[in-house]
Amino acid sequence: MSIDLPAGDWRAVPFSAPDAARSAPITWGQRALWMAIRRHGPGQVMFTLRRTVAVPRRAQSDLDRVLAALAALMRRHGSLRTRLDLAGDEPRQLVAGDGELPVLVAADNGGDPAATARQVAEGLAAVPFAHGDDWPQRFAVVTRDGLAIRVAVVFSHTTVDFRAAELVLRDLRLLLARGAIDTPAGLQSADVAELEQQEPMRQRSARAAAYWVGVSRRLSRETRLPQLTALQPRFRRGLLVSRAADTAVRMLAVRHRITSSTVLLAAVAAVVGRWSGQDLVGMHTMVNNRMLAGYPEAVAKLNQLALVPVDLTGRPPLADLLPRVWQAALDGYRRAYYDPQELAGAFHAAGLPYATGVSPHCYLNDIRLTADTDLFGHPTDEVRVRAAMAGSTFTLAEQFAHFTWRMRIEIIDQPDGLGLALTADTSYFSLAGIERFLREVEAYLVDGAFAAAERVTGRGLATE
Repeated sequence: MSIDLPAGDWRAVPFSAPDAARSAPITWGQRALWMAIRRHGPGQVMFTLRRTVAVPRRAQSDLDRVLAALAALMRRHGSLRTRLDLAGDEPRQLVAGDGELPVLVAADNGGDPAATARQVAEGLAAVPFAHGDDWPQRFAVVTRDGLAIRVAVVFSHTTVDFRAAELVLRDLRLLLARGAIDTPAGLQSADVAELEQQEPMRQRSARAAAYWVGVSRRLSRETRLPQLTALQPRFRRGLLVSRAADTAVRMLAVRHRITSSTVLLAAVAAVVGRWSGQDLVGMHTMVNNRMLAGYPEAVAKLNQLALVPVDLTGRPPLADLLPRVWQAALDGYRRAYYDPQELAGAFHAAGLPYATGVSPHCYLNDIRLTADTDLFGHPTDEVRVRAAMAGSTFTLAEQFAHFTWRMRIEIIDQPDGLGLALTADTSYFSLAGIERFLREVEAYLVDGAFAAAERVTGRGLATE
């Protein structure tokens, strides 16, 4: 191991893959990340994905079996055997054919094994990845009385995105349960990078760049938000947890037969428009880019930013805004797979700023593991939903000296409701303003759920 990982019982697990070592460019998704690192430094853009997996009972009796499953996982996925060559102007992927995987074996001393696994994962994630030397993930096995009961995994975001991480964990569960997987693995990161060099992909990227330039020319960078004296640190994050908003989003998604993410995109854009005074609001979202053949099963970093222009002309009610947003989002998502270098060049050629300073547009990032719209256990009568708003909680959280966005909203899983987290520039948002903005989104969703119910009959939910 090249870095000082937490002390403990480390095992060196050898692996040897059937395919030879290879080199490839980085993917477009990876390039976007590395361009951001050059602009802002790794502390602003790098993060890890932390997961835990329960070991099936049949595998718990044998630590060696679990280690063998990890070796098989490394053999199966070239992306997990990929380091980065950082010697040139831009990194290249180096896929190893064989090697050793360091695995930490950590004992659970009679506590909660799931909590122990999460704590171990936090320890593994606390040490930054050295991508020129380290594998892009770290593993630990939690044992009790010598039996393996949990696996903790920490992924570097340089090589996998959320979907890819879930695919790897799915395969790990199968290997733990069965010992082998009969079906071939999907595309790996180096495979995707080579596909992106082909002419059809280059044309796709050019069309996306033209779309971004066209939309950006229409968007205003001005706002009627009053300029404030910024706090230090300048950027602050607040979290609203709302059971009422959770229910309202589910109701709207079911009634209009759209995703809950689209409902949230429309609601946030509407409130951004109110606060900024703009009739055309630029919204950024993250898109997983899994629509192409072979991509749904790809273990690679494919997610990239989309640009969605939301037309608020006439300030329509939410029920009328949703179709507009759905179409605009679909257009934006189709143009969210591109070479970021080509995109930067297109902006410069058009005389438009690209990734300079703090972006004036809103970034909405839905990072829920599931976007469930099931209403079971969610009372939908108006009195109870509105009463639930009194139980919503707001807390101030992290502080940042530097940040890419004037405002970023994250949609996150919370045990007591829907989590809405706003990280905002205090040059425009006071601490009270952060809370007020989030509560306005909550109220807009709840009002929209019941205003829409009065107008819609015969579809989705009953309107009694």
